[in-house]
Amino acid sequence: MKYDLLVVGGGPAGLTAAIHARARDKSVLVISNKPTASPLCKAPPMANYPGLPGVTGLELVERLLAQARDMGAEFKTGRALSVMPMGSSVMVSVENDAVEGRAVILALGVSRAAPLRGEAELLGRGVSYCATCDGMFYRNKSVVCAGDAPNFAEEVEFLRSIGCQVTEARLPGMEILGTDRVSGVRTAAGEEIPCDGVFLLRSSIAPARLAPGLELEDGYIKADGRMSTGLPGVFAAGDCTGQPLQLAKAVGQGQAAAHFAIEGMA
Repeated sequence: MKYDLLVVGGGPAGLTAAIHARARDKSVLVISNKPTASPLCKAPPMANYPGLPGVTGLELVERLLAQARDMGAEFKTGRALSVMPMGSSVMVSVENDAVEGRAVILALGVSRAAPLRGEAELLGRGVSYCATCDGMFYRNKSVVCAGDAPNFAEEVEFLRSIGCQVTEARLPGMEILGTDRVSGVRTAAGEEIPCDGVFLLRSSIAPARLAPGLELEDGYIKADGRMSTGLPGVFAAGDCTGQPLQLAKAVGQGQAAAHFAIEGMA
C-alpha cells in the first residue's frame, strides 16, 4: 500500500502531523519505536505548555496517540533505517521491510548518539544497523553487537540462531577497527575484540545516515519555513530541526510540516 504521508517518529511533532493529515483525509503511517518510550514520557508535570498546565509528558503523549489512532492513523513499530526519495514518492526501510508514501515527515527528536570512530568509514564494509537485514552475510562468523534498540535482545538472538558468534559490547567509547573492512573493535577499556562484523543497534539512526544528501546545520536537520529539507518529498519537524527544543515548537512544526507536505500533493 502507498500512503499519502509517512511520519518517522512518534513524539508530539510526529503525532501532531499525523492528526493534521487525517483531518485532511490523507492516509498516514507513523513509524516509530514504542511512543511511550520517549524521554518526554518521563517528564514531570509541565507548567509551560499552553492550555494544559500541569500535564505530564506521558499524559500528553498518550492523549496525542489516542487522538491519532481514533482519527485513523496507522502505526508501524520499528526503526527506520533509510529514507529514499524516488521521484513522485519516498521509500522508507523499516527493519527488514519497506513502506512507500507520497511524502515523509522526519520527526526524529534529538539524536543523542555520536558516531563512533571508524563507523562512517566502514559502513557497508562490516558495519550494519540491522541484524535481520544483514545478518545472513555473517552466518557462522564472529560479530559484535552494541546499542540500546528496544529489540536489541531479539536481534542478538537472531544472529545466534543463524550461527553467528556474538559478543555484546557497550557503545560509549567503542572504536571500530579495520581498513578496507571491519577487523574488530576496541572497547573503552582498551580491550580489542576481533570480529567480522559490527551491528550498531541504536534506538534510532542519525539523520545523516538515514537520508543521504540531507543537509544539516549544527548537527540538526536544516528545514525552511515550509519545513522542507530540500530533498524531494522530505520534510522535518520538532527537536530534530534545532533550537529551541520546546514542546510547543515541536507541535507547531508538526502541523506545519503536514500542511505543506499535503499542499505539495495537489
